[in-house]
Amino acid sequence: MDLEAWENALRVAVLAAGASLLAGLIVGIGSGRGQKDVLCNCGGRMESQGLKSKELLTILGPVSYGRSMFQCSVCGATRYPGDEILDIVSTTRSPGLRRMMARAGSQSTFKEGCEDLKVYAGLEVSAKDLERVAEGIGQEMEVWAGRERQKAVGLEEAKLSRQTIPLLYVSYDGTGVPMIQAELAGRKGKQADGTAKTREAKLGCVFTQTATDAQGFAVRDPESTTFTGAIESAEAFGWRIHGEAVRRGLAAAEQVVVLGDGAEWVKSVAEMHFPDAILIIDLYHARQHIAELCKVLFWGAEKKIIQYRIRWWTDLNEGKVEKIVRQARREIPDDPEAQKRAEVEINYLEKNKERMRYADFRARGLFVGSGVIEAGCKTVIGQRLKQSGMEWSLRGANAIIALRSVIKSGRFEDYWESRAG
Repeated sequence: MDLEAWENALRVAVLAAGASLLAGLIVGIGSGRGQKDVLCNCGGRMESQGLKSKELLTILGPVSYGRSMFQCSVCGATRYPGDEILDIVSTTRSPGLRRMMARAGSQSTFKEGCEDLKVYAGLEVSAKDLERVAEGIGQEMEVWAGRERQKAVGLEEAKLSRQTIPLLYVSYDGTGVPMIQAELAGRKGKQADGTAKTREAKLGCVFTQTATDAQGFAVRDPESTTFTGAIESAEAFGWRIHGEAVRRGLAAAEQVVVLGDGAEWVKSVAEMHFPDAILIIDLYHARQHIAELCKVLFWGAEKKIIQYRIRWWTDLNEGKVEKIVRQARREIPDDPEAQKRAEVEINYLEKNKERMRYADFRARGLFVGSGVIEAGCKTVIGQRLKQSGMEWSLRGANAIIALRSVIKSGRFEDYWESRAG
């Protein structure tokens, strides 16, 4: 006996029966004349032009569907009210199938997504079709999420009564996404010849904290992290992350903390959109600058590099940045090039010293590391968009970033419910 063959045969039979039943359920929807006139966007009255058939692919298999087509007598535009009711306007894929395809396309390569759909659901779609649907849904999600942020910003002044949030964190960073050549024209990059292979995707997250653990370390509230991001300018991203923070309750937060590295655009966004926030430079980025400073100051003396790195990391943990700067200035080498590089690192520490009071931040029960957004850059963007051999268009990359941001934020069902409503 071949149990697997029986299983597959029965699944095919059950799906075929389900498709037949579904066809019976939707027959007549959007057919014939309704009680109200069908109006065009131009205001003209639309006339029925009879039934038009449509082959609809669903999670149960193909289903034939007939509905009335209406045409405007003024501008000639057409409408299918039945398609609008069933949410299949300009597509031959049912909402259930589009949901499956969007998730499959967001998780792995489009080719692998097709294979998964075939194995798990018995559905055969092409890689190109999966790409079109997944990116199309991603674009729609970006519009939906943008509307949600705008709605929240519009209501901010009303300050609707809501539960106070003790601590609201905003964290953001950038990561390179490999792009097709057409998207890189005229852009400077890190390649030896000055050209670029990637464009920076900016990703932000918002999360909350209400408690610390037994040792006094900050604990992130479970399932409180939401993401938003795109390949866009720092200015545009600033409004994006501000909108997400407002949507998450910025007006109700007793304290706002911005976590990030010391990049100028990170500080500019914080100063413009979160002026009352505590800005904390990620401890691990600060340690990297200390490590680089040690290499420059004590080049070739490995023991000294390790010795000072450990010593200054300890001082950094205690927030004693001035002490590090003072001692580093006494060790500046004679080589002009080394002097230049040392000054860059020392100036970084001096400029950001108030954002590196880690002992004080920890005493207040705050996070001092941006591990959440670092992990987000890997899971939301890196795992899907930075696989070997991948190259993206701007439209495609932003669509998949939007799609994965919604999924990783736990808002995938919210989006589909908004469509059904």
